[in-house]
Amino acid sequence: MAQTKILLDTNSYLRLAQNLHPLLFVSYGAENFTLYVHKDLKDECQRSPRLAHKFDWITLPKYEDNRKRSLTMSKEQHAEAALNFDFMWGQVEADGLTPSKIDTRILATALTLGVRVVTDDQGMLDLAAEYGVGTWTTLELMKSMRDAGQITMEMIRRVVEQWIDEKDLPAKALRTRYQEFFGEAPPAGF
Repeated sequence: MAQTKILLDTNSYLRLAQNLHPLLFVSYGAENFTLYVHKDLKDECQRSPRLAHKFDWITLPKYEDNRKRSLTMSKEQHAEAALNFDFMWGQVEADGLTPSKIDTRILATALTLGVRVVTDDQGMLDLAAEYGVGTWTTLELMKSMRDAGQITMEMIRRVVEQWIDEKDLPAKALRTRYQEFFGEAPPAGF
């Protein structure tokens, strides 16, 4: 069965990868959901001292190995993604929106390939909605994984507790569905 590819933005990857390793290229569920990162993630992690300091584990070989592959695209798809990026970035600049260039490239790639993006970035969610790009929040992704038996509630609690410890929580509006999704109150501090 063909994969249903899902593209993680940088923040969602960083919020999940340490506790749900290996995170990428492992198909799950009846839809064969398979998680990928954009090829620019490696450069973003290397260029940002803040990311390298806060997420020092990203340089460990087992995580680097898990990120080696990215979505494959034909020459025509690369050209279409570049055109989609130009339109989207033009709107970001003209309207003073918050997505970064890398965030916008992720959305342009997802639009080109017709894949869903996982993000907790409200600016990305808004831009994705403008262009018809399907999205999930990180909590929605974990619900999908739990419903398919890919992860357990204990794993979800561990991920969320790490977010609390690192003070790296999604926006309040994105946290409100925890109890609805998982049938329990969220860990204290969430």
